[in-house]
Amino acid sequence: MAEDSAITAYRHRFEPGDASTSTGSWTLLLLHGTGGDENDLIPLGRTLLPGAAMLSPRGNVSEGGALRFFRRQAEGVLDLNDLAAKSSDMERWVAAAITTNDLASGKIIAVGFSNGANLAASMFLRGTRVLSAGVLLSPMFPFLPDPRPNLTGTAIFVGAGRNDPIVPADQVRALIQELRSSGATVTEHWMTGGHGITADELRAAQAWIADLTSSRNV
Repeated sequence: MAEDSAITAYRHRFEPGDASTSTGSWTLLLLHGTGGDENDLIPLGRTLLPGAAMLSPRGNVSEGGALRFFRRQAEGVLDLNDLAAKSSDMERWVAAAITTNDLASGKIIAVGFSNGANLAASMFLRGTRVLSAGVLLSPMFPFLPDPRPNLTGTAIFVGAGRNDPIVPADQVRALIQELRSSGATVTEHWMTGGHGITADELRAAQAWIADLTSSRNV
């Protein structure tokens, strides 16, 4: 099959799923945080769902040499126009990756941290057609959608720190409320720490994703 030109929009890393496992038909879309790259979340993905395919793009926006998925105007102030454009770009890129790599279109789980989680949240709030579920770690509330999307049947895990110096807890709660108001089933996990991924949060996300995939396997 000829490669869709859209797949070249992002330098990326792809690891096929293990067909001998019950999770091999699932794909994790790994979206790194500011300053990361396509290799950063591969170990996290393997821990969250062993045997699943790993699709990990590299952000193509540079902020002082640190890679991101979209621009921001200042710490905590997003460039909403660029976020909208990059959300559409990622939507098309994932659709192309599904075709190019022969992935199960109903089994794509976004796993994002910080900047990557914000991109995934934006995709959900815009009514994504390519993401089936999401693990959003240290996300913020990017914008209020209008119109509100229909996320019925979409499961999302949100992990956040009560003392996050970058994303206030109230902003995370606003995101959770908006996702729920849009029909998503949201599981929230709060930690006492700040802007990072803790072992306890990882265990909670791992248990959540195991339950999700086992219940939806056919």
